[in-house]
Amino acid sequence: MSSLELSVLYLQVTAEPDPGALARVLERFQNLNVLPRSVRAEWATTGVLHVEVQIAGLSEHTFNIITDKIAQVPCILNAYWHR
Repeated sequence: MSSLELSVLYLQVTAEPDPGALARVLERFQNLNVLPRSVRAEWATTGVLHVEVQIAGLSEHTFNIITDKIAQVPCILNAYWHR
């Protein structure tokens, strides 16, 4: 296996309490035919939605582009990725 296949990247998103926020995050991966390893979403007591998406086998460059596009969605408060 190449290091790209073994590399797991984590997307962290905070969003307003919008029913479509989770779908808007995941549609970016669907458009590229990428299946996340894991998706976790949780409403905080403050009413903010927290989403974590784990992706393997995607380049950092592509992940940067996806993260930037997600951050442009009006209901998204913050989006960043890390290893």
